[in-house]
Amino acid sequence: MPLIDLRDIHFAYPGLDPVLEGASMQLAPGERLALIGPNGAGKSTLLKIIMGLLAPTSGSVAAFGQIRRQESDFHEVRRRIGLVFQDADDQLFCPTVAEDVAFGPLNLGRSKEEALAIVDQILARLGLLHLRDRVTHKLSGGEKRLVTLATVLAMEPDVLILDEPTNALDPDNYARLVDILRSLDQAVLLVSHDPDFRKEIASGGYRLEQRQLSRF
Repeated sequence: MPLIDLRDIHFAYPGLDPVLEGASMQLAPGERLALIGPNGAGKSTLLKIIMGLLAPTSGSVAAFGQIRRQESDFHEVRRRIGLVFQDADDQLFCPTVAEDVAFGPLNLGRSKEEALAIVDQILARLGLLHLRDRVTHKLSGGEKRLVTLATVLAMEPDVLILDEPTNALDPDNYARLVDILRSLDQAVLLVSHDPDFRKEIASGGYRLEQRQLSRF
């Protein structure tokens, strides 16, 4: 059973031409797929539809075996899918790295002690423990990118969606990100313009062009 299953998705922003016309895709457990296409093709729109941030004009969105229609249907989806934004500054808003990573577990009902244990576990696993008490907004772009991934992994998602995750990465942090992602068990949907990075992470994927998706 697919973790994500989009069928015949149509979508248009009000007053504009359609962005998606009959787009369908599936992501299976453990699968790692890339989503590629030219700028403006609708990749970010598709991610927002998966997360329930936009509603399709027609077609069906299923996640974890259930059709998702209402806002309340997507609460579970957002808990179980970790979305790493294209711009790390959109995702990091607490004073320190530890507080940013603890934010998700605390929101899921973990105690402060449990959340701090998760912070140490995740940062150690990612080789970022030295950043634990740093002021987040003073980090380099590459450090912010890796901390953003830590904040998502702290919520133990079943699926990772990564939107241009190599933005602002220097060679060392690029290599570290590759190692981290290859070590994870989660299914991954990756949006990236970097063919070398896609080759390292994804086994195949979907191309979005002319408002539809095709496998490659």
